[in-house]
Amino acid sequence: MHKKLEGVLFIFSASIAWAIEPVFAKLSYMTSNFIHTSFIRALFAMLVAFAYLKLRGKKLKVSREKLLPLAYIAIAGTAFADLIYFLAISQIPVVNAVLIGHMQPLFIVIIGYFTINEKLTSYDYFGMLFMILAGIFVSSGSVKALLSLHLGSIGDALVLLATITWATTSIAMKKYLPEEDAGIITFYRFLIASIILFFLSISISVPQPNIWQVATGIIVGIGTILYYLALHRLKAAQVASFELTTPFFAAILAFLILRESITNLQIAGILLMSLGIYLLSRKEQG
Repeated sequence: MHKKLEGVLFIFSASIAWAIEPVFAKLSYMTSNFIHTSFIRALFAMLVAFAYLKLRGKKLKVSREKLLPLAYIAIAGTAFADLIYFLAISQIPVVNAVLIGHMQPLFIVIIGYFTINEKLTSYDYFGMLFMILAGIFVSSGSVKALLSLHLGSIGDALVLLATITWATTSIAMKKYLPEEDAGIITFYRFLIASIILFFLSISISVPQPNIWQVATGIIVGIGTILYYLALHRLKAAQVASFELTTPFFAAILAFLILRESITNLQIAGILLMSLGIYLLSRKEQG
């Protein structure tokens, strides 16, 4: 019971971090751009993971066979997916980005079916249907746009691409790094990505960090560690369920800080997404 309570607290705290992250990123764009923000974020997230490992007396060394999946998670999940996610945030409301990003369980189920032979149940099929409808509702934003088949913008499509890519990294972690330390995964994920993003950012201009970029990096570093710690203590389905608090926190923060509103259709999308993730989790909880 103690282990489960720890897991709940970890994922709940991580969900708050995920909600704060895009709001702070948007604030950083007042004096910077998405590329510089991505680099500074990755750099400080890596420093948080490094401090976490040092406090626990952990070594940074990993076996050779783990370097390739770690590199894939870093390059695909952060240097690519996180970067286009931050580009999208500069174009679309925070709520859209967070809600579409939380369609990740849908793609984990689909990709897992083809790569690690995870069988699908009737719950999975209905869950996927509800999540697809949720994504359409969120990206459309209004009934009028939905009826005219305006199903989203380029920014929405970028978040969807990022979400699919994140799902592949989750499968890679599940398959190749199931017992790896949370701090190690976080450290190498952001170390490798920060090197790539550094060269990309200086090709534009010399990065000048602002407080929002630094705060974003610290928050995401802590959130990522907490997320991996939760995965070690809870079922994946339980983690996904608790993560559903993120869109609600993000909607509140975006309204209070950025004055972004949420439509009735998007609220319906949140509810459909909650139902979809519940159905996708039934297999693992049964």
